[in-house]
Amino acid sequence: MQTLLGIDLGTTGVKAALFAADDGRVIADAFIEYPLFHPHPGWAEQNPTDWWEATLSAIRLCLRAGASKGAAAEDVRGLGLSGQMHGVVLLDEQRQVLRPCIIWADQRSDDQCRWITEKVGAAQLIEYVSNPALTGFSAPKLLWVRDHEPEIFARARTMLLPKDYIRYRLTGVLAMEISDAAGTCLLDVKHGGWSQEVLAALELDPSLLPPVVPADAASGTITAEVANQTGLPAGVPVAGGGADNACGAVGNGVVEPGLALVSVGTSGIVLAHASSPQVDTSGPVPRVHTFNHAVPNGWYLMGVTQGAGLSLRWVRDNIGLPERALERWTGIDPYELLSKEAEGVPAGSEGLIFLPYLQGERTPHLDAYARGGWIGLTASHDRRHLVRSVLEGVAFSLKDCYAIIREQGLQLNQVRATGGGAKSPLWRQIIADVLGVELVVTNSSEGPAFGAALLAGVAGGVYSSVQEACAQTVRVVQRTAPDPATAPAYEQAYETYKALYPALKPIISRPL
Repeated sequence: MQTLLGIDLGTTGVKAALFAADDGRVIADAFIEYPLFHPHPGWAEQNPTDWWEATLSAIRLCLRAGASKGAAAEDVRGLGLSGQMHGVVLLDEQRQVLRPCIIWADQRSDDQCRWITEKVGAAQLIEYVSNPALTGFSAPKLLWVRDHEPEIFARARTMLLPKDYIRYRLTGVLAMEISDAAGTCLLDVKHGGWSQEVLAALELDPSLLPPVVPADAASGTITAEVANQTGLPAGVPVAGGGADNACGAVGNGVVEPGLALVSVGTSGIVLAHASSPQVDTSGPVPRVHTFNHAVPNGWYLMGVTQGAGLSLRWVRDNIGLPERALERWTGIDPYELLSKEAEGVPAGSEGLIFLPYLQGERTPHLDAYARGGWIGLTASHDRRHLVRSVLEGVAFSLKDCYAIIREQGLQLNQVRATGGGAKSPLWRQIIADVLGVELVVTNSSEGPAFGAALLAGVAGGVYSSVQEACAQTVRVVQRTAPDPATAPAYEQAYETYKALYPALKPIISRPL
């Protein structure tokens, strides 16, 4: 039996998942957590060595579980990597890590974003890299190190993204894959190479950046040392892989024009496949990202809701304390109980609106300082309304993303839903109602790890293309149609939601 191994390097931990190549079924998986550090307010860092040790453990556990089900390590035909985007890993001349990785959630580089925009020019930056400078992106983080830790920057010889550091440890190869490189603010997204114009303007040595490799081709092979550490055979090809959202799209079959993906995890995204690099030019800066896809000659447009699942987790941790206590005795998921309560509240939460800006907002505001809250609270509202309004507020933010993508002229024939939030029937129904489209769910329960494994299958010669891999393994298993009876309530609530940010910006958008 041919198998494929997908590795997804997330923010809370790393997942290793083993899949059957013939139909994509999950044979075994393992998840290992690692810490996230906040040295100062607004900062977010992780240690690459923590990632590496967790990855080794996850691979070992996954292969051991697979062997117990008859899937031998010798049957692995390829390994694919997915990972959190934008983080900056700096290596010295001996390829040793110089400092903790500044990850995607870090907000310290606002000054560097302004400097990049002034130095390159706002319009020129969009022309060169198709995206504005944002605190989440890699280039501002790199410049922050140059400005504030010059002794470390002087020793830096290579910059890698998180999953590409794992690639280096697995294969000894220094490389950066194209869909992940697109989020650095240094890649020419239209043509696929490093932007020499931006590098020159920012006075960055091009040698800091490794070669850009395709997502679906072998970038290296498992070394003998790693084989001894994990049980994987030496020589197994390691695919270029992809950014987490690109791999999530592949894992759900969003690899052709007309398909879109709504993902509700800690953050939320609306992503649509594009056959050309389309950029939102309606305002001074694009409201959605334009990135290279993990599909050859493909791109995607993506809007981001910073606080999607994060908002519901906040409710669970601060308002759902009884449900958390009950979980310890019964094992019942607190989210399930909270959602059950919210079902009793009518669409629109009887006028209560939630702004999900718990860690700023990307689409459409590009405001790292935006703050969330409830508006319209009355004595007649209770906890049920608070919960449902959070589900609806996130859906309204996703509608902002969806509407902007539609404005770009993309024909969206089907929207697929994934992520932890999409597993909730109520939340899935609310999103379908708010967007006014049918949501379909695929058999892909592992999302990015599955997409990474399919890319490994192409690199290992199991499939001839990413499209063939998806056609063979990805199937629609569930459909959620919008309820037209809720449309008037949601249209009214959404209009109120849209009016709130500009009205409240002087109050809710300020540094802590």
